[in-house]
Amino acid sequence: MNESTGYLVGRLWRDWMRVYIGRIAGAAVLMVVVAATSAAYPQLIELAVDMLTDADRRVLTLLPPVIIAITFVRGIASYGQSVLSQSMALRVIAALQKAMFARLMYADLATMQSAPTGTLISRFTNDVNLMRDALSRSMTALVRELLTAVALIGWMFYSDWLMALIVIVTFPFAGRPILRLGRRLRRASANVQTGLGSLTSALSQSFSGIRLIKAYGMERYENTRSDAQFDEVYRLIIKTVKGRARTQPIMETLGGVAVALVLAYGGYRVISGTGTLGSFVGFLSAVLLVLQPIRSLGNLNASVQEGLAAVKRTFDLLDTEPLVTDRMHAYALDNVTGHVQLDDVNFAYEPGKLALDHITIDVPAGRTVALVGPSGAGKSTVLNLIPRFYDTDAGAVRIDGHDVRDVTLASLRDHIALVSQDVILFNESIAANIGFGDPAAGRAAIEAAAVDAAAHEFITRLPDGYDTIVGERGTKLSGGERQRIAIARAMLKNAPILLFDEATSALDAEAERQVQGALARLATGRTTIVIAHQLATVVGADLIYVIDEGRVVETGVHAELLAQGGLYARLARLQFRTEAADRADKAESGASG
Repeated sequence: MNESTGYLVGRLWRDWMRVYIGRIAGAAVLMVVVAATSAAYPQLIELAVDMLTDADRRVLTLLPPVIIAITFVRGIASYGQSVLSQSMALRVIAALQKAMFARLMYADLATMQSAPTGTLISRFTNDVNLMRDALSRSMTALVRELLTAVALIGWMFYSDWLMALIVIVTFPFAGRPILRLGRRLRRASANVQTGLGSLTSALSQSFSGIRLIKAYGMERYENTRSDAQFDEVYRLIIKTVKGRARTQPIMETLGGVAVALVLAYGGYRVISGTGTLGSFVGFLSAVLLVLQPIRSLGNLNASVQEGLAAVKRTFDLLDTEPLVTDRMHAYALDNVTGHVQLDDVNFAYEPGKLALDHITIDVPAGRTVALVGPSGAGKSTVLNLIPRFYDTDAGAVRIDGHDVRDVTLASLRDHIALVSQDVILFNESIAANIGFGDPAAGRAAIEAAAVDAAAHEFITRLPDGYDTIVGERGTKLSGGERQRIAIARAMLKNAPILLFDEATSALDAEAERQVQGALARLATGRTTIVIAHQLATVVGADLIYVIDEGRVVETGVHAELLAQGGLYARLARLQFRTEAADRADKAESGASG
């Protein structure tokens, strides 16, 4: 993508700022008023000095009210333009945030998982702050200060064109080094934002994993690791600080040269009698006044370059097209019975490393099929392909004979309910988390789903019942309680196809028994695909597929697979032996107690 300043500014104006042309025009008019009143100050100073020199008493009666009126008008205009320009900048930033969030929400899973969470959050915090600063300062500094400088320089030429030329000729020398510094700052700013994104990710991991850190005594290791990242961010930021600060000596030196030249030449004219003290003091005041907006313009380049670096990253995100989208002639999937097929499917998360290798699975409508195999065999990948979290590399996934790539994503996912081993709850009430399965559901339906998921009893024991706030990621609930709420959410959706990925792994024996009964009731008349390491969970399945290294190696029901003596039988013997040992340990500890 073209990264030039012209392209970034042009696109920002065309796509995001142009709609606020009325606010921008109003702010510009007020900035003209600010610039005009600023240019009046040297004239007033010249008049005051001339009146004092001539002992003109109007300096006591006429000038004070004029000065008060001018400063009042300037203050009101400054307030108005600041509010208009800031509100415009904030609206543009809010619109960009909404667009970025929407893009991420509709992005495919591979895109979302390719970037650390901290990096994505940094786009909404650090990058947004840089863009807001650049936009607001551009409106105030670039326009207001530029107009003020132009007005003051215009008055200087009107007052004494020769001295004005002496002043103006010094400023172009600052342009080249300041622009060069700005280009360096854009690169440095990009590195800072990358560093801040990595730091945010690291902090998020440390805070979410604090229990593990303490359990393994890793506090010192985490401190050392975070100290290194803090130091790296400091190194990157101080580089931008130094880059910003380099404009100060340039502007200060040139300002000093301009004042010195005016003092030398203007003072000579006053002493020689070819100029008046009033005109000299007025001109010198204009020079001193014009230095401030010129300094601001010099410093503005740094903010603009940092902001443009953030704008580029924002546009890169907005321009990232999802890999999984509706095809041009996609149609709605309806009247679903739930017949699911994977037909000779290949899939790889990384090139050259197949997660599924020519896998074929047939799940008849209304039946319960279990996927069993070692960790990393590809079972969860099968589930990911059915709702099109990813697309196959070869072969096809079909529902009722329809290739899932030919139907709309919305209609496809509307017919599928998923409960994953990684339970996600939002920091809202229990009722809201269950209601996520069907936003239109009432309280009665939510409670009925909770009853079926064996969650109603523990929910009613909570102080606020269904209105209890669960905390971030459900931290106020136990693992089993979180999973039962997730199951209730899936039950509320009432979809014809149910996907369960280790849905009962965190439940105790009694809760698992209750949930298994609920799942059996829910599965009646629906297609259910279950992944479970606990083989007791899949004993009653209509069909079991045993998957290893991305391939189906065995197919059958529980008794048939045990009789074959293959991978399923080995997994069963190992698991039942482990469970027997656990029961013996519990019995022994109970007897000794």
